[in-house]
Amino acid sequence: MSRKIIHLDLDAFFCAVEEQRDPGLIGKPFAVGGKPQERGVVSSCSYAARAFGVRSAMPMARATRICPNLIVVSPHHKEYSQASQKVMAILRSVTALVEQISIDEAFLDVSDLPEAGETIAHKLQEAITKDLGLPCSLGVASNKLVAKIATDVGKSTQGSSGPPNAITVVSPGSEAAFLASLPVNSLWGIGPKTAERLHQFGIKTIGALASTPEQKIKPIFGKVTQEILDRASGIDERPIVTHHDAKSISQETTFPRDISDEGQLKETLKELAASMGRKLRKSNLHAETIKLKLRWSDFTTITRQMTLSQPTDQDRIIYKVGLSLFEKSWRYNQPVRLLGLGVSGLSSQIVQLSLWEFNSKEQSLQQVLDELNNKYGVKIVHRGSASTKKDYS
Repeated sequence: MSRKIIHLDLDAFFCAVEEQRDPGLIGKPFAVGGKPQERGVVSSCSYAARAFGVRSAMPMARATRICPNLIVVSPHHKEYSQASQKVMAILRSVTALVEQISIDEAFLDVSDLPEAGETIAHKLQEAITKDLGLPCSLGVASNKLVAKIATDVGKSTQGSSGPPNAITVVSPGSEAAFLASLPVNSLWGIGPKTAERLHQFGIKTIGALASTPEQKIKPIFGKVTQEILDRASGIDERPIVTHHDAKSISQETTFPRDISDEGQLKETLKELAASMGRKLRKSNLHAETIKLKLRWSDFTTITRQMTLSQPTDQDRIIYKVGLSLFEKSWRYNQPVRLLGLGVSGLSSQIVQLSLWEFNSKEQSLQQVLDELNNKYGVKIVHRGSASTKKDYS
């Protein structure tokens, strides 16, 4: 028997939540994101804004140029998270086999339910719209790959005057035919550069790719050539994954203007390290690798990383390693556009204390700081230092 997989995508999710917060935004061109004068980018934009050419990930300064009447709305991530949780609760009321892949997307496996996938999709859409006031589009197919592409196709064919609220169904056995006429870059794993290389071979559609001999495209895809050909034929056996272990945690700051002040850069680095530590401890995780990201004023971006002898969840260690990487990479007075810090190699193992780690008194202090920050906010209390150069020393 064929599986019944549903892919759900909330339409312009951030904007839909903002319209609930402020109904005056309904029907107007607006974008959620950072301020244009502070190098912000568009996180989401209304369908009225899209009519002017505004798109997600576009610099907000450019968005305001092509749409002079654009209303810029600062994001409210807490509200987005709460709305997302309510949507996922509705999905899990239908089946426990729910794979959330982002704040506004999820897969469901409803193979064990007696109703047709299309019927279940309509009921889900109705419940999310009626109970939460959020528009959504769904794709129904026999696997995750085709269900996701079905959603994308449905959304793209509904015009841009408002939320598509599309439901697109691909019947079992028609997967390859459904994909055949779509451009190759509609397929997972094929980006613009790979698509350009395929075009040089005269391969512009997924159907053309599916009928191409393996040896002809092996120089492009290497070991995953057969997997790509299977995808092009609509074959995807991946199961629904109900739990994902975090592989990394990162955070970065883009400055409103380039920063060359050493003290300010190190203070930012310390704040990022504190944020990484809080997230690790909250998730009961330890990190093995610390990664620094720097972007200069000419947009050149570098990354540097260091692997520890044993995992940690402590701000002090993360900061010390990050500072060491920073001092090896940054030249005095060199302007910095973006500064980021990340941790990876995550595990829940309990580690032995080493010379890197806090003594028991400092561990107790860290616990008190976490409790205060959780209760009153992360900026209510923080470690002090005699001077920037001696932070955490």
